[in-house]
Amino acid sequence: MLHGGAAVTKTFSFFIKIPLPLLSRPSRRVFRPILHYPKPQPTPIPTYSFSMNQRLNLCTLALSKDRPPAPAPPPPRLSNKALKKARRESPEAVLKHNLDMCSRHGQVVEALRLYDEARSNGVPLSLHHYNVLLYLCSSDGEDADVGLRRGFEIFRQMVEDKVVPNEATFTNAARLSAAAADPEMAFSLVKQMKVFGIPPKLRSYGPALFGFCKKGEAERAYEVDAHMVESGVVAEEPEISALLKISSDLRKGEKVYEMMQRLRSGVRQVGESTAEVVEEWFKSEEAARVGVERWDVKKVREGVLRGGGGWHGQGWLGSGEWKVVRTQMDEAGTCSACRQKLVCIDIDPKETENFAVSLSKLANQREVRADFAQFQEWLKRHGPFDAIIDGANVGLSNQHNFSFSQLKNVVNRLQKMSPVKRLPLVILHKSRTTSGPAQNPRNKALLESWKKSGALYATPSGSNDDWYWLYAAVSCKGLLVTNDEMRDHLFQLLGTNFFPRWKEKHQVRVSVSRLGLNLHMPPPYSIVIQESEDGRWHVPTTTGDDIETPRQWLCATRARDTQ
Repeated sequence: MLHGGAAVTKTFSFFIKIPLPLLSRPSRRVFRPILHYPKPQPTPIPTYSFSMNQRLNLCTLALSKDRPPAPAPPPPRLSNKALKKARRESPEAVLKHNLDMCSRHGQVVEALRLYDEARSNGVPLSLHHYNVLLYLCSSDGEDADVGLRRGFEIFRQMVEDKVVPNEATFTNAARLSAAAADPEMAFSLVKQMKVFGIPPKLRSYGPALFGFCKKGEAERAYEVDAHMVESGVVAEEPEISALLKISSDLRKGEKVYEMMQRLRSGVRQVGESTAEVVEEWFKSEEAARVGVERWDVKKVREGVLRGGGGWHGQGWLGSGEWKVVRTQMDEAGTCSACRQKLVCIDIDPKETENFAVSLSKLANQREVRADFAQFQEWLKRHGPFDAIIDGANVGLSNQHNFSFSQLKNVVNRLQKMSPVKRLPLVILHKSRTTSGPAQNPRNKALLESWKKSGALYATPSGSNDDWYWLYAAVSCKGLLVTNDEMRDHLFQLLGTNFFPRWKEKHQVRVSVSRLGLNLHMPPPYSIVIQESEDGRWHVPTTTGDDIETPRQWLCATRARDTQ
């Protein structure tokens, strides 16, 4: 078993000495040696007293005697179905299927048995085979020790077989290194990716970063972080939280402040594990020690204005112990613990315009271009709208069947709220406007009235109406009425920076109770980590992020005022 001892060091030093193949382009093939056949020697032609024609015939016979046999006629051509079956039943394909099943169920020992069997039977292994094996060997579990030991051996064999690695190969090898308590090797592997022209991903850095943090090697962890920035890889909450913790543990107050600012700008609301790290920092002796008792008020205010509000970036303000509590905000954004009112951070209009352009490009790529372009033209003629309704979501909110009366109530409420009493835009899939409850005469008349007013758009068959209502809300700079949390794959394509800020300021949620229908408007404050001008901190968590349960916040204030 290898646990970072001499055997591991020896294995890694062996890898360092093996030059990885520098090929002009990646290939999934296993390279085999080229066979060289001996050249045929010319056979002497016997001379007999035959006529010219006879001599030619004899020459032909004499040469054909020593020639290799004529090639066999090509086998009959297989049908596409037969070819697919042959490929599916080939040893390589069977091995791929079995290894994929082992990966799905975490069966390390069985995967290693399949690998040994394939090697003994001479089955060539592809890049995919090796990557699945390395992934399994680098995974935690009951057989982690076996996987760790064999993983190094398999990686060495892959190098000897001259199978060109990809990002997954390096990442899995880095995970093996981290499992052997060697984050240095994990970091070295990430650096080697540049030699192959392979851009690292966030997951590529995890083994090195978390490994250094676990060992308490803060400076090396900061180097990995700097390498990520240089490679254009953006750290997310787990990485920033790990850097925050090691900075806090090692009493690096300035680094803690830097990580708090990165959480504010990149994460906004923190999970429970990160909230606990933040709490530990504010309760520490070092947190009480750092900070200035007197600061330049003008400079702090300038920082707030420059940053758009909600933070100043001038470092820790005040001194002395901190009081940290879990709290909530009222509807106006006033903290229940310290009574400070949070601010609303504005969005740059240019950012909204750029977001609308990128949203349009994505929608045109994933929808039928002509259909979405037609909608954009329709929106130019009939818009802008003060509010856009995700009709399907609202009509089904708290309902077993689609309710046009509920949708109508929301439309009427929004029309009354409009400064010019304008109808909101209702977006529904075409099938909901032509079948089911839409066939009811009353509902049919309602749909017709919205259509005549230019307040209804039916998305075509096969389309995803999410693109339509989201684009309309962004381009019109209006409210978006939906209970959709917009967390699935479609919305992940939009990135993690601007979209959450836009959603926070524009989404209206609907709830239905015994008292009737309620519209929950966007909060008048920003749900993001806020640093006040007097040094207080308010950190929103993801706990309680729904209508019924108020969101939890961390409130950190100095125990005594210093200015």
